[in-house]
Amino acid sequence: MAKKLKLFGAFFGMTAVIIGAFGAHTLAEQIDAESLRSFETGVKYQMYHALLLIILGFNLKTVRKTHSFVFYMIVIGIIMFSGSIYGLATNGLTSFDFTTIAFITPIGGSLLILSWLLIFVSFLNKN
Repeated sequence: MAKKLKLFGAFFGMTAVIIGAFGAHTLAEQIDAESLRSFETGVKYQMYHALLLIILGFNLKTVRKTHSFVFYMIVIGIIMFSGSIYGLATNGLTSFDFTTIAFITPIGGSLLILSWLLIFVSFLNKN
């Protein structure tokens, strides 16, 4: 599990940098300022959680029995939260209407919050 956490963390970190650079250098000319800020929010949260995955990969004792569950919640949360924000921010540039799936943004955010809660609880129980 440690290797999987580190690999996914590195992958999401790398793609956050690529997506962020794309937003700053390409999208900035094609979308409005509010959409660009939303896009940047998606990038920030992706990077925060990429770093969390890497940290957890080096310290599996932190989440013990729940590490697999936390891993999947973070991965799915990143995809749903940041991914839907990317789609919504660039909605006018594609033929797909991302507003039809906007409901997955808060679901993804809730998964990320729940993963942090489980980590918090594991810290409490560790003593």
